[in-house]
Amino acid sequence: MTKSHCSVVVLISGNGTNLQALIDDSTHSNYKITAVISNKPEAFGLSRAQRSGIPALTINHKDYSSRELFDHALMETIDTFNPDIIVLAGFMRILSAEFVKHYCGKILNIHPSLLPAYTGTNTHQRVLDAGEKYHGVSVHFVTEELDGGPVISQEKIKIEADDNADSLANKIHQKEHIIYPKTVSWFAAGRLHMNANRAYLDNDLLPETGIEISPL
Repeated sequence: MTKSHCSVVVLISGNGTNLQALIDDSTHSNYKITAVISNKPEAFGLSRAQRSGIPALTINHKDYSSRELFDHALMETIDTFNPDIIVLAGFMRILSAEFVKHYCGKILNIHPSLLPAYTGTNTHQRVLDAGEKYHGVSVHFVTEELDGGPVISQEKIKIEADDNADSLANKIHQKEHIIYPKTVSWFAAGRLHMNANRAYLDNDLLPETGIEISPL
């Protein structure tokens, strides 16, 4: 039987604001969230999923003695839902090479910087310390390189003189809630794919920084 919607499994670790944006968009889009999985049982995002009638599961990483054992359990659970795509929405775990290879070309992540600049953590303060004029958010395919997979899309903001790390975080969150559902919908429509560690949209090779959704 042909699926009427692209099946999405979302992985979370916390509050789940990007998850909520995806849930809200999915009600009138071409994808369906079939499960939400958290590595932390206290993650509020699980409640967001339950309120929307989406299966919400916990696989606590503390129950496993290694990253590989946790990832294997996570894969077993994900595969029961047979998803077309896995979306990381504040999932605060570094995934093993085995996991990434198992779902090659089917994992998306969102990162609070204009990749390939400022991989890793604490990006808001780091761009301020560097005196940057612009900051932003990127959606990229996940590869074995941390925050190093091919970039698909970006949203940019101008850094104002009175901005601090908290104000930048708030501005970036607003952009995240726009860019992530849109990018997932591209994948769901069959427009987006990864080949040889490069991202393609409508079979056109995307530049290193992807597509800017709403240019300044």
